[in-house]
Amino acid sequence: MGELTPDLLMRAYGMGVFPMAEHRDDPEVFWVDPIRRGIIPLDRFHISRSLARAIRHADYTVTLNRDFSGVVDGCANRAETWINAEIRRLYMALHERGDAHSLEIWHNETLAGGVYGVTLGAAFFGESMFSRRPNASKIALAYLVEHLRRCGFTLFDTQFITDHLASLGALEIPRADYHKALTWATGQQADITAQSLPSAWDVLQRRTQTS
Repeated sequence: MGELTPDLLMRAYGMGVFPMAEHRDDPEVFWVDPIRRGIIPLDRFHISRSLARAIRHADYTVTLNRDFSGVVDGCANRAETWINAEIRRLYMALHERGDAHSLEIWHNETLAGGVYGVTLGAAFFGESMFSRRPNASKIALAYLVEHLRRCGFTLFDTQFITDHLASLGALEIPRADYHKALTWATGQQADITAQSLPSAWDVLQRRTQTS
C-alpha cells in the first residue's frame, strides 16, 4: 500500500472499506471490506435495565471532542490492538480537519471511557471504544446513538459485530445492503456538532421496548 493520506482514507470510507493493522508494532496497514457488516440502527439501540440504572446514576460527565487523542490511546491500550502508529497519525489528522470525532465519559475529571469514529455525510463509522470503569463504553454508545440521531445521521457503521455490540442492538447486514445504506447516507448532510449532547433523560426516553 502506498502512503496513506487523510484524503485517501476518506475516499476509502466512501467506498465502504477501512484500514487496519495486524497489531500495534506492525507498520503495515491493509484495507478491509467485510462480507457482512455490523451496524447499529439508530432507532433500535437497546438499553438494558442495568445500563439504564448506570445512566441514571449520573456520577459522570459526557463531552464531545474534548480529548480525542486520549480516547484513541485508551482504545489502543490493550494487549491486542489494530491501532498502530500510522493509523493513530491518520486519525489525528482527520480529527484536526473535522472528519473524526470522539465522545468521552469522565469520572471525577478522569477519562473513564469513550468512543471515536469518522463522519462522512450522514454516516458515522465507529472505529473503537474503551472503558476504564464499569459500563463506561456502553454509556458512551448510548449517548452517541441518541446524539447522532438528533444531528440527522442515518447510518452507524460498527464494521464488525461482537456479542457486546449485539447486546446493545447491533446487527449484521450483507455487504450489498450496507453499500446501499452507505450510498444513501453519504449523499445526505449531517453535522455532529449541530446539536448539544443529549441529557440522561433524553437518552433514556429512547429506551427500546425490549429493555
